[in-house]
Amino acid sequence: MKTLLSVLALTTAIAAPVAVAAKPVTFTAQMKNYRGPGAYLALYVTDKSGAYKGTLWMAGGKSKYYKHLPGWHRATRGDLGQVRGITGASVGAGRTLKITLDLSDALFDAGYKLHVDSSVEDGRDMANDVVIPLTSANAGKPARGKRYVSSFTFK
Repeated sequence: MKTLLSVLALTTAIAAPVAVAAKPVTFTAQMKNYRGPGAYLALYVTDKSGAYKGTLWMAGGKSKYYKHLPGWHRATRGDLGQVRGITGASVGAGRTLKITLDLSDALFDAGYKLHVDSSVEDGRDMANDVVIPLTSANAGKPARGKRYVSSFTFK
């Protein structure tokens, strides 16, 4: 419940000075056909200065591996409270992760960026596999990943 409140705080507190409005946003990560088990992914948001603002989703259920998501781990100092209640299964090679979350309208076109860190057992950990500004112009446009993520979109 604490994490749910954190997500709500991320998606609504930023909008406090303006009318609080949220909309469903679907995030889709298409994974490359790499060798190895399912990838762990962390989806998190930073502001225009690069400061961490919150975690949206964590793919991968074993918290002992979260330290291998370097950008997220550094930003949160490994605080597992950031992901309580917002985790799902890891994502296998060639598979697709598709999740829908309610996000505050205030996160769009305001300098915020979505980051996706990735890690695969016995593979290289990848901070910022994808970084995409949360703008209306980027909605629906695929962003190319650097390591394990082939493409990433939000709409």
